[in-house]
Amino acid sequence: MADVLSILSANYKTVGMTVPSKTPYVAVDPKLYQGTWTGKYANNKSFKITVSNVSGFRAKVQYQSADVNKYQDVLIKDSAFRIGDTKFILTKTGKAEINNVVTDPTTGSTFLDKAYATQAS
Repeated sequence: MADVLSILSANYKTVGMTVPSKTPYVAVDPKLYQGTWTGKYANNKSFKITVSNVSGFRAKVQYQSADVNKYQDVLIKDSAFRIGDTKFILTKTGKAEINNVVTDPTTGSTFLDKAYATQAS
């Protein structure tokens, strides 16, 4: 039981006590998000995020990197959305910050892999 509590405690310290956003969902400009976004992580592993069917604050997203291929309907709020363990944050027109939580299969430890993406024109 102590192991479970120490894991939970460590997770809260790692993630932090995040305060939920109090801003409402609002319609976004589809041109800012829609399209193909590409980039590379620090280990030179490339990724591609395809955003389509942006309507209001909803969109369909595909994330591809190495052997990972995820599809998900997302909600866009505060210029960001999540797809699985990956967070997409629009920083300016055509540029985004990508934060990906990676779990080491051997040790079970996690780390944050940060990268930047550019929207294809």
